[in-house]
Order: sequence, then C-alpha cells, then structure tokens
Amino acid sequence: MSEALNDSGAGKDTIMERRGTYLWRERMEMIGRQLLAINVHGFHFGSQSEGTTTLGLQSDIDFLQSSNTVNIMTVWEDWEAGMGNLLMLHDDTIPPQQYLLQAIQKDTPEPHTIYSLCYDNCVLKDSGQILYSAEGKKQEIEDQYRYLGKATINGPSVSFQSNWDVVHAYHVLKPLPDIQNWIHRCRGRHWPPVQLLEAARVAPCFLVPAGHQDSDYKHEEWRLSPNLIERLLMFSFNITQLKCYVILKLIKKSLLYENVGDCITSFHCKTIMFYTIERTHPLLWFEHNLSFLLLLSLQILRKYLRLGRLPHYIIQGVNLFDGKVSKVQQRRLLVYIDNMIRNNLYDVFYIGIDNIGSRIQTCGLLRNGQDGELRRECLHNSICLLLKFDSMQTLFTRLNGFIYLIRSSNTNLEKEIKYLLHYAVQYSTNARLKSVAFVFIKHLYALVQSIQSSDCLRLRIVANNEMILRFQYSLNTDLASSRLKLASLLYSGGYLHAAVRVLADVGRRCHNRVKAVCGCRRIKGDDYIPVFANMISGNSDDGFIEPPFALCVRFHWKEAYCCPNILLFEMNRNITEEEVAQRSYFEKLWMGCAEVDARPFLHYLQYLAYGGLGERDKQIRALGVFDSYMNNIGKEIFLYHMETALNLLGHCYEMEADYERTLSYYKMS
Repeated sequence: MSEALNDSGAGKDTIMERRGTYLWRERMEMIGRQLLAINVHGFHFGSQSEGTTTLGLQSDIDFLQSSNTVNIMTVWEDWEAGMGNLLMLHDDTIPPQQYLLQAIQKDTPEPHTIYSLCYDNCVLKDSGQILYSAEGKKQEIEDQYRYLGKATINGPSVSFQSNWDVVHAYHVLKPLPDIQNWIHRCRGRHWPPVQLLEAARVAPCFLVPAGHQDSDYKHEEWRLSPNLIERLLMFSFNITQLKCYVILKLIKKSLLYENVGDCITSFHCKTIMFYTIERTHPLLWFEHNLSFLLLLSLQILRKYLRLGRLPHYIIQGVNLFDGKVSKVQQRRLLVYIDNMIRNNLYDVFYIGIDNIGSRIQTCGLLRNGQDGELRRECLHNSICLLLKFDSMQTLFTRLNGFIYLIRSSNTNLEKEIKYLLHYAVQYSTNARLKSVAFVFIKHLYALVQSIQSSDCLRLRIVANNEMILRFQYSLNTDLASSRLKLASLLYSGGYLHAAVRVLADVGRRCHNRVKAVCGCRRIKGDDYIPVFANMISGNSDDGFIEPPFALCVRFHWKEAYCCPNILLFEMNRNITEEEVAQRSYFEKLWMGCAEVDARPFLHYLQYLAYGGLGERDKQIRALGVFDSYMNNIGKEIFLYHMETALNLLGHCYEMEADYERTLSYYKMS
C-alpha cells in the first residue's frame, strides 16, 4: 500500500515539495499584500499546503485571509482605540464553537446603539445589541469583488476561481478557554508533543463566517476555527501517518462516496487521524504497518458511528456529524465500515482513484523494480514542475496587479515601482522572507532598468556598458523574458551585433521543452500533468539546469522606446467604455501593454536583427523557423498571446512584400 502511494505521487519527497511550495506562496502573498498596503494576512491551509493529496484526489486550494484592521475582543479590556472592534458573545443558547460578534465603537469602549451609524452588514438583535452578520460579510465580499466574475459560495468560502476555497475571516489573538482546555487535556500524552502544545498556546484562532444550521442566529453566527493549530498537528505527522491519512481520503472519495455521497469530508478523516495517533503507540507508526494502522483508523470511525457523534478534536461539545451526516447515512456507513473491517480491507482493491487498487494488487508481482523507480521519479519531477509553474503564474499575476493599480491611479510609474522596490529590499533582511523578497526585487528591478533605458533612448542618450550591466542582475528571473527585453533594447539602440549574441543565447536556452508562463491568461490543459511529463521525458539529462519556464514578455508604455515599433499598436487598443466593460479583470491587467510569448518574440527579433545586419540567409532562416513554429499543431498549449504572435509573423511577411500571407495572418489575428 505504501509503495502504491509512492507511485501515485504521495511519497515523502512529493509531499514535502507540495508543502514547501505552498508555504512559499503564502509568504509571497504576504509580501505582495504588504507592498500594496493591504493590511491582510493570508494563509494556505488544507491538503495542498499539507502535501496530503494526489492528482486523482483533485484537491481544491484553500486560502484564508484575515484582516488586521479589526480587533476581536474576548473581554472589554481588549478594546483598542481607532480599530474596528467586535466583541465575541457566547451563551447557553448558542451552539459550541459558534459566536456572535457585537459591534463596539472606535472612539470609546461602548457598544454601538445607533443602528444607522454602524457597519452596512450589521443586524439588530431583539435585546438591542447590534451584531456583525456573517452572511452579511459574505454578501459584502461577493459585491466587492464582483468584477472578478460570478462567485461560488460554499460554507464560509466566497470564491471567484473554480478550484479555490477562499475564506475571509478575523483572527483572535487572546487566549480562549476552548483552546486552553484542549492543551490541558493533552498534557502528559505521547502526542501531541509538549513543544507543539506550547506553540498552540500562542497561535491565533480564526472566526469564519459560518453559522450552525440548527441555531436561531445561523445567519449572524461566526465559527471558531483553530486552523493554525491543526496545521501544527498535521506538520507533526511522520510519513506513515501522512500516508494513512491520504488512504483514508481515497477511501472517502472512492468507496464511501458510492454509499453515502460526499457527506464525509476530509476534515472528518483528519479528525479520525488525530484520535488514532493519540491512542496508538509511536513505535507502531512505520510503513510496514500501514494496513494495520488503517484498520485501527477505521475501527475508531466505526466506534464514533456507533455512538452517533464524532467529537471535534480540539473544541469540546462539537459533533462533526451534525449537519453533515444524517442518521440514515451514519447507519449505512456503519454497516459498510464494519464489513470492510471484517473483510480485512479487501475493498481497497476497488479504489479507482490514481489506480490505487490496481497498484496494490500488482505491487511485487508485475512491477519491474527499475522501471517502477523511473516511473515514480518521472511523476515526482512532473508534479514539481507543475508546482513551479503554478507558483510562477501566481507571482506574475501579483506583479501585474502591482502595475495595474499604479497605472490606474495615474501616479508616476517609475517612482511608485522604486517605492515598492525599496520596501521589498527591507523584507530581504528577514530570514524567513528572504528568498521570496529577492524574487520580487529581481522583477521590480528589471522593470525599473527597462524604463530608465527607454528614457535614455527617447532622449537619444547612447546606451553605455553600465546601463547594460544593470540588466545582468535580473536576467535569471526566468529563461528568456529579461534576456529578450535586453535584446530588444540593444536592437532599438542600434547595437545589432550585441542583440544577435543575446538572441543566440536565448535560442540555446529556449529548447522545445520550455513552457510559456502567463500571469493574465489561462489555457485549458496548460496545467495537465501530461504536459509536464512530456517535458521530463524529452530531457535526456539528469535534470534541468534551470527551471524550463519562460514568462511572457511585457512592455508598458513607459518602455515604448525599448520595443519594436509594431508592438506600439498593441498598447493602443480600443478604450471606449462599452469595450472596456466587456473585459474581465485579468484582461484589464495587461490591455494597456504589449505582451507576447517568448518564443515568437525571439524569432521576430532574430528576423529584424539579421535584416538590419544584411545577413539575408539567416534572416530567411529565422522567418522559416518562425512560420514553422506558428503552424505547429501543438502550439495552443504553449501560446497565450496567439493574436500578437500572428501580428508579428504577418509583419515579417509585410516586410517581405508577401502581401497574400500578410493579409492571411492579420485576418487570423
């Protein structure tokens, strides 16, 4: 079973790769928001950040963001002047884990009494208290971000992306009796360890907008969620415990789903794991015991199904079956789990997700040891590339957002970017944030240098060595985009021989396994694992020297003198209100710029540079390669700005005076 999980992408290396990637993305979001003075903390929780998923499980990305502008009070002494203050209320009429939030004034520690002067999404309680509504908060989020598209509301989540769950919450910094009671209850046990309990003592909890379905105040209630403590517990799992949890989720999604639908959730499985680890001797948690340990987990689930309640591991008085698993479903599950235990887990052979059942049956029988290792290594490397690709996409989108906000505010672009760069440098002194800060610094520095170089060319100042040397620091933002900007600068400044040398270097790097990355457009299938597996299989070396990704090349209007003239038309699209209204938010991020995929731009610059040098044979060869690339059947996977690439190719044929082909490509564009 353990080997089958390794083959399915749930081995230790892949789990740690996932975990590291999402923690990196969390730090990247934190710096990105603070650079924009957005006083919100963001956290990646759930399967992706834990690493406890496989491709077949298709786990969503869970993101929680908590505002730092609101102070949650547990007692009146917690009040802070100038903050949005909300007092937690709980009595015997409110279910465990649920709280009401009373609106408190900013300038004095007294409740709001005038309803009209309070927050938009507040409601008046029968007692006269003004409550901050959870449902009102979700409606506010939906209205505020409507420009992103149609929202999907699922429990406390309000999301505008299909595979994301985004929760807007408030953090509680003060000690809570629920958490302190749990810490006291766990002392003296082998798990959780003492260090974890000490960390849990100071870890914030969150209030998420979700009420209890049987409560009189279900639309106003907020649920206490100890996400960071649960993360600490998950990060304390060893590899066998993580694999046992993954198998439970596979059983849940494949076998239990056929019996009772999706009423059992990953959180139910996680809670079962907490109780199993707490009650099992540490010396048993080794991979050769995995099937036995899975059996113990199912026995604990059977016990709670018989009792009709699954207690929350941390917060007392909460039954996780309430509102999720009906009595009928509990009885049906109990019969199935009981039979599964009696049959010695035989049903795991019927897990279809990731072919787990088949893998378990054939392990040790049909597998060739070396071939098995190669397949496993290929899947691990493919997943690593997919995670890197997703991270670069997210980073590029965040950078695009920076520029869009600056451009929309009509402020000085170069001055504002230098301001962001200054703050990014300050973050680089933080050991935890250092690696992320340097990525921001490289991209922002590259943009500043390009803008300054454009100004020099506009003023007809000859590009000097110092100007070109400044580009070196940011050349490794990716394989191609910064180098192509340098080549474009050199061409625009008349340094054709130097431009050709840079383009030759880019051509060597941009082999056929390099994948384009765009921060504003998505193509169906561009994140399928076979795409990355093909990149791996085409690599005869032990690995890639550099990550095989090339960002799209983007020129802002302040860089106009660094780019070929044809791209100036891309910066001047129709901008009537009617036309702008038809664009999505992500289209607006780049519509005022010229953006092109790296490979077509490489071929276009080669055509121009060789033409400028009078090397006609090389110029014709570059055009032939460009034309062949654009007519490649598989190009749609790799090209995000097809219309711009077609315009460039059409312009080449226009310069060749081949007007029939010119018209054909312009019409295609």
